[in-house]
Parts: sequence; structure tokens; C-alpha cells
Amino acid sequence: MSSERPLLSELKSATTARFQLLGIVLVTLWLIEIIDFLVFGGRLDRYGIRPRSLGGLWGILLAPLLHGGFNHLIANTIPMLTLSWWVMLRSIGTWIMATVMITLLSGAATWLVGRGGSVHIGASGLIFGYLGFLLGRGYYERTMGAIAISLFILVTYGAMFWGILPTQPGISWESHLFGLISGIIAAYWLTSKPDMISDK
Repeated sequence: MSSERPLLSELKSATTARFQLLGIVLVTLWLIEIIDFLVFGGRLDRYGIRPRSLGGLWGILLAPLLHGGFNHLIANTIPMLTLSWWVMLRSIGTWIMATVMITLLSGAATWLVGRGGSVHIGASGLIFGYLGFLLGRGYYERTMGAIAISLFILVTYGAMFWGILPTQPGISWESHLFGLISGIIAAYWLTSKPDMISDK
């Protein structure tokens, strides 16, 4: 019994930390959008990824924080939080490493080959990256737990794959596609180098 209490306490602490981190992410995204709307009149959106523009390089880091209005942010909020939770279920370190890799890889690829004259914003690149990561981890890790999560995510979010096709004007299918690919790459890299990630 005494050995169970520290384990339960540690589990509760880890769960609390995950909720706190997700709360920080959520508040940050909404604060930025509210400030952009009230103070800048939406002008912060121009700091997204502008393909093959030197000034647009900053967008690789900033694009996931910017949204084209509250409807755009609302559409991204639930999948962002849900998929983030599944990624950080293994550890917060896994989520941090995956987030950094997906942001940099998908952003750089979108900057290199995205449509000229366009500005790419939104957290959807990250969302597709988390989708690719969770599916890829099941394939590369091949444990029952990872495979079960991959199958659950595939059934629940499989319809998202339509988002990688250039079918809707005004939608950054490039960010979606490269996010998905970057997530798979991150899954391969982090699965092959587990010592790089904290288990907390």
C-alpha cells in the first residue's frame, strides 16, 4: 500500500502538469488572437509564413500562434488540445520535442515550396503534425499501447486527411501536408532516440 501512494501521487502530479501546460497553450493562443483583433485589427496575420520571402522566415516560428479570426481559432482549438494530450501522454518531453521538430520542419518546407504571394497562418500544421506523429509512433514503436493509440487516432481523426489536398481556396494544404510528414519524421526520430526525451 505504501508503495502505491507515491506512484499515485506521481501520476496525479504528471497529469496536473499536462493540464497546466495545455492551459498555457490555450490561453496564449486566445490572448494573441484577442490582442490581434482589438489592438492590431488583424494585421498580425501578415507575420505568418510568406514563401520564399526573407521577411517570411519569421513566420516559421510565428505562424502556429496566428489565426485568421476567431472562427479559425475555434476550429483548431479542440483538435490541438486533444492531439497534444495524446502526444504528451508518454511524457511532456515527447510533446516538446515533437512540437519543435514539427514546427521547424513543416514551416521550412511550407516556406520553400508554398504558393507564392500567400501567407500561411494557424496551428493546423501542428495539428496535422501531431496526427502524423501518433500514427507514425504506432508503426515505428510497434508496442500494443502505441498501436492501439494509433488505431484510435486513425478512426477518430482519419477524415482530416482530406485537408492535405488542394481542394479549398484559402486553406493552407501545404502546411497540413508538410505538418503530417514532419510528424511522421518526428515519430521516427524520437522512437529511435528515446534517450533524448525525459520520461516525466
